[in-house]
Amino acid sequence: MKHHGGFRRKTRHKLQKDHKSKGKISLSRFFQEYENGDRVVLKAEPAYHKGMYYPRFHGRSGVVSGKRGDCYEVIINDKNKVKMIVVHPIHIKKSTN
Repeated sequence: MKHHGGFRRKTRHKLQKDHKSKGKISLSRFFQEYENGDRVVLKAEPAYHKGMYYPRFHGRSGVVSGKRGDCYEVIINDKNKVKMIVVHPIHIKKSTN
């Protein structure tokens, strides 16, 4: 049997922008800088596919552990496992906590 679906399968509502934020991508979020130890929230920018994390992690919070090229390494907890994902800065947002 063939594998049905790709990276963005079943994400019609999860990776959807709200009405007010549609349009051009914010350049300030695109070039944001983070330091090691910063707490961030994974919030995808659906219009930019490069450096996007797997949609299962949408809304999770984590800690920046380093930089890899233009992207950042973010440590998150997935159930009982600690995982490191590589995310472009446009897909992360600084946490208020």
